[in-house]
Amino acid sequence: MAQQFPQQQFKTRLALLVFLKGTAAPIVLYFDDPKAVYDEILSAMRMQSNVGKLIEKEPNGPIKKISIMSNQIASVALQEEVCQQ
Repeated sequence: MAQQFPQQQFKTRLALLVFLKGTAAPIVLYFDDPKAVYDEILSAMRMQSNVGKLIEKEPNGPIKKISIMSNQIASVALQEEVCQQ
């Protein structure tokens, strides 16, 4: 018979993953509103410019400030993570 586990409530948060050209692992960034930053980076990537646009952000968490050229970003994604309680 299967063992019954107590019902638990998990807190989740969204993380922004930034994949750079020439790197294997993404940069994981936490923001108060990650969807807005995701949309902003996505629109900067879609600009048809060889020069690129400088994106500077101050995320929450271990990384305090980041500066990336938009033409060096391969992809961005949102990931839902379980928080520690």
